[in-house]
Amino acid sequence: MTKVSVIGSISMDLVTRTNRVPNAGETVFGKDFAMVPGGKGANQAVAFARLSPNEVSMIGAVGKDAFGESILQNFKENAVLFENVGTVPQTTGIAQITLYDDDNRIIIIPGANNEVLPSYLADLWEKIKESHLVILQNEIPHETNLAIAKFCKENAIKVLYNPAPARKTDLEMIDFVDYITPNEHECKELFPNLALEEILKKYSNRLIVTLGSEGVIFHDGETLQKIPAIKAKVVDTTGAGDTFNGAFAFGLTENLSISDSIRLAVVASHLSIQKFGAQGGMPKLSEVKAKLKELEINLY
Repeated sequence: MTKVSVIGSISMDLVTRTNRVPNAGETVFGKDFAMVPGGKGANQAVAFARLSPNEVSMIGAVGKDAFGESILQNFKENAVLFENVGTVPQTTGIAQITLYDDDNRIIIIPGANNEVLPSYLADLWEKIKESHLVILQNEIPHETNLAIAKFCKENAIKVLYNPAPARKTDLEMIDFVDYITPNEHECKELFPNLALEEILKKYSNRLIVTLGSEGVIFHDGETLQKIPAIKAKVVDTTGAGDTFNGAFAFGLTENLSISDSIRLAVVASHLSIQKFGAQGGMPKLSEVKAKLKELEINLY
């Protein structure tokens, strides 16, 4: 059985929907409010688990609070292994999300996620070593990601790295990971002085850039490849990128080509934005297969 480990953030999303964002000093009425499990790491683990019968293990931290308890229960309900999610004195991380005009604005309070330092992994390296694929993001400390990436490189473990949110130190990671999946903004943060086509060619079959409603672009070693997005009635885009990454990882574990893994991930992401919540719209494999059939895309 293929084993996947997701090492990253675990948070509770505090989501407000509004018709418009207030200006400084202004108060506006919102439409509704919800609390739903989130965090890029947790989201990507759930996205993978919804699609795959293979084992996916979450490694991270929550606080000793009601949010942490609720999140652990959510992992259980979604068949994500969570025995390596620790409980720490810090409060569970939160993300304050404002939804408006088919888009979102997000403020992150890392909380317990900042406790996931290299020392936190002292008893988990052997568990990580059992993985066939490790998924990383940027909502835990950079030094932890770098230590994991180097360890995986030394042990021939594939790494999918989603450099979100972008930070200037991320370039250190690139030599140690197999796949890098920034969005267009994050790609510009990583490579501010290079043209997109030049970067994609340099990191062919490794750098996959998501372009929102414009689709996904990568270089296959011979030519630039662009896979279009699928039009949808947007309800909530919050988990679209995380769904893409979880589904792309699933495609890789199914031994699909990079281009076919991207096509599958585009379909999964398309389905995810039609429901509320980062995890609420993440599709099951049967839903993805039905949409692939409808679109006459044959991946299997």
